[in-house]
Amino acid sequence: MHFKLIIAFVDDIKTDKVMAAAREAGATGATIISNARGEGIESSKTFFGLSLDTHRDVILFLVEEHLSRHILEKIGDVGEFDSNVGTGIAIQLDVEDAVGVAHQVQKLVEVVEDEL
Repeated sequence: MHFKLIIAFVDDIKTDKVMAAAREAGATGATIISNARGEGIESSKTFFGLSLDTHRDVILFLVEEHLSRHILEKIGDVGEFDSNVGTGIAIQLDVEDAVGVAHQVQKLVEVVEDEL
């Protein structure tokens, strides 16, 4: 079984919605890294020298490759990445190998067979 790593940089207020959408689309779990900061095309706004950055979460999903594009699209839709500037991004990377996922493989085999 082959996997992809989806990394989503999400406004912290949308983390729960993105997680729910990814699960609905076939993700079996995730790791959340809280309180990340980033800057896009437009720099952060300040108020009397204080930064008004929004907090972001980094969500890591290890997903089966046949489900990855669908999960990525769901994350983008729910996170409103393409419709609103500065709401976040998501990328996917090939995973060469993984350990610790044997318990998920059994469930994923059934799901992937149904999808194919």
